[in-house]
Amino acid sequence: MPQMAPISWLSLFIFFSLIFIMFNLMNYFIYTPLSSKSKNFNKIITNSMNWKW
Repeated sequence: MPQMAPISWLSLFIFFSLIFIMFNLMNYFIYTPLSSKSKNFNKIITNSMNWKW
């Protein structure tokens, strides 16, 4: 059974590395978190901590 040439291993490594990087970049930039500033800004409840001595 013949062995693969080193240039083939190198090209496969570069190919799969680029696919991995592209996949991670797409997942990073597609994610849009919900902004909690606009929703929870009016719902701030302040509990005053009055000590009953």
